[in-house]
Amino acid sequence: MTVHESPFITEPLPPDRVDTLVAALLRVLSPEQVLTAKTDRWNRARVPAPFPVHRWSERVPDVVVLPASTEQVADVVKIANELRVPVVPRDGGTGLTDGAVPMRRGIVVDVKRMNQIHELDLVNRTVTVGTGINMLKLNERLAAHGLIYPDNPASYPCSLVGGRIGTSGWSLIGARYGHTRDLVLSFDHVLPTGEVLHVGDGIGRKISKSSSGYQLKHLFMGHQGTLGIATQATLKLFPKPEAELSPFWSFDSYDAAYSCVGALARAGVATFAGAVLFDEHKVAYLRRDDEAYIPQPADVRALVCAVMYGYDDEVRAGGKRLFRIAREHGARYLGDEISEGDWAARHDRYATPLHGRTKDGQVIPMSWHCEDAAVNYSAVPAVTKAWHEIVADLRRRSDVFDDWGVFAYTSGSTGVDYLTEIDVGIWEQRLGDDAWAAWVQAKRDIAAVAIAHGGSISACHGSCREGEVDLLPQELGRGFDVMLDVKRALDPNNIMNPGKYLLDRAFEVTSP
Repeated sequence: MTVHESPFITEPLPPDRVDTLVAALLRVLSPEQVLTAKTDRWNRARVPAPFPVHRWSERVPDVVVLPASTEQVADVVKIANELRVPVVPRDGGTGLTDGAVPMRRGIVVDVKRMNQIHELDLVNRTVTVGTGINMLKLNERLAAHGLIYPDNPASYPCSLVGGRIGTSGWSLIGARYGHTRDLVLSFDHVLPTGEVLHVGDGIGRKISKSSSGYQLKHLFMGHQGTLGIATQATLKLFPKPEAELSPFWSFDSYDAAYSCVGALARAGVATFAGAVLFDEHKVAYLRRDDEAYIPQPADVRALVCAVMYGYDDEVRAGGKRLFRIAREHGARYLGDEISEGDWAARHDRYATPLHGRTKDGQVIPMSWHCEDAAVNYSAVPAVTKAWHEIVADLRRRSDVFDDWGVFAYTSGSTGVDYLTEIDVGIWEQRLGDDAWAAWVQAKRDIAAVAIAHGGSISACHGSCREGEVDLLPQELGRGFDVMLDVKRALDPNNIMNPGKYLLDRAFEVTSP
């Protein structure tokens, strides 16, 4: 029989252990860097992904620390390792897969004080920053030099560089500039033992391609804090674009819009930054409930948006080509006001309070969650249809849930695969244990559809949350066993973000 022997429980640490922990932390941090008040701890127990309200208290850390340097992070992790206390990194807390949630309590390491710009290299176009820096603030500083750091998630105004590294994030303009894994050149990383490792391509901090040895950078990106904490990073910069074009087109049918978005992605336009397809469910939600929505004609059944960035003359030329392709597919341009306004609102929708409707039409406050997958273009319609059927079944069983539609977004300039998301409104105040169990099963079903169509469970959020994570071994096969091997080797005491990605299995023992 296999049993899991874990030194951690979900109950808070006993007061004497908290006292011992705090005393040890105060030897390496100042008193204002060690937080134990209830408000400080509860404020760092949540992420946007819904969770039953009556169970939030199960995931509150025992202590919060605010380190200001790599050395202080290393000292904190060494103490945690010695005392066998869990450590959970927290950056912007905007993740949608519980990466920053302290499921086993312990210490939350909040990196927001590590927010300095350490070096701006205008010749090589790189910037070295503390991972606690906000990308919006970083770009405000870079603008004075005509540069941008183009990592642009929906949570852009409130996410931090360290969180992007921990999730290996996806960018809304990644087809033009690349995603986080392409834009981060190197970073300093505190391992679960407290050792400090520099990872990148080769030893140089500003090298984008090396063939020396194993390429370790990607191993320490996207691990959701289970393999340590990134503390300082060197990022790739680009000239700030002269021009931006973000046309929105409407269609009478989903099929026409689907055909068009594929053609746009395959057009070979150098300034192409991405294209997104909104299905009829998504259009209905936007028209009905989204405060950022700009009214559109009632006969719109699907939408396509394309985005281009670059110098003015090349954006104009590329735009003409994309407009011609759109017309050939029966598109109707929605005009400059709608196009510019809707694209400008792409970040607002992440943070704006949302609401939805029950089956009887009652308007209610709702939280929001999106299940995402990486899906090949050819499979997008079938995956979309199957996902809506899963959520329809969920709605038949409970009025806690609402279908807010699917969008599919190009992951690269060729459109080979798409970030495909179904957004589900969840009445979190009514989310009891039974409804939560139904939601978890729905997430398993959603993930299973993606795998069955040759996709990945997640294109950007990660897949370490209850539900979809159960299918991770199925997707990765022998690769999941390698993950367990790596976890055992680098985190022998299982202190880094335990309970995520099924990695506790690395510490299971067999008993007679």
